[in-house]
Amino acid sequence: MIPAVRAIARAAMAARPVPLADVQARAELLSRFDNSYLVPVDVFTAFAAELTDRRRPGGPFAALCINGRRWFGYHSVYYDTPDLRCYHDHRQGRRLRYKIRERLYEDTGERQFEIKLKGRRGETVKHRQPLLPGDAALGPAPRGFLASVLDRSYGIEAPSELGRSIETDYTRATFVANGQRITCDAALLCRDLETGRTVRADGGLVLVETKTAGHLTEADRLLHGYGVRAADFTKYCGALSALRPDLTANQWTRAVRTAFPAAA
Repeated sequence: MIPAVRAIARAAMAARPVPLADVQARAELLSRFDNSYLVPVDVFTAFAAELTDRRRPGGPFAALCINGRRWFGYHSVYYDTPDLRCYHDHRQGRRLRYKIRERLYEDTGERQFEIKLKGRRGETVKHRQPLLPGDAALGPAPRGFLASVLDRSYGIEAPSELGRSIETDYTRATFVANGQRITCDAALLCRDLETGRTVRADGGLVLVETKTAGHLTEADRLLHGYGVRAADFTKYCGALSALRPDLTANQWTRAVRTAFPAAA
């Protein structure tokens, strides 16, 4: 087993299990502030032990559990315009920027069409719509949903030309406390759907994302205490810049080299 997968699995098994309904009630956080960290497995092990310690003031973080499972396979397909407008809008830090993806929860078969936007305060706002079996991710209903979200949120039109850009696969464990959610991803594999090239993340790193309605969380402070700082990294932009080195990606260079050392 890849070291990072083993680390998140052990952390999830050490935590109290909590069903999906409780996660959604306590910390669904479709509008939230995110921080991403690339955490070595030894640091992650110590960090997770503190979060799930039953003596923690306020109670330990619990682990999402569905049908007895505590870590799950995720498959995502990202969509962009032929000139990669979504990628470049993020690279340039544009106020009105968004990502479009289809997500498959491999262990349950659930599919979602998702749009992630930046809110006025810099928060991430996620809109999603279920996809039924056989539904095309860019069929009439998802395109209508996309058009509605962009018009309502930004007052702009949806791009007329969209295609599959990259796909990602990884294993995730999720930890939750009131108003806080932490996702821990391992074994990230990214594939360029135009060239067929793949990159695989360092198996000794866990991608930790903290999500909260506020700003710094207890988890952020713990990671800072271990000397780990937030990384300017997202799966879509980081993976695409690793897969296509000709793309300008100065602000992501350090994080991409850390996450995908073989590509660098």
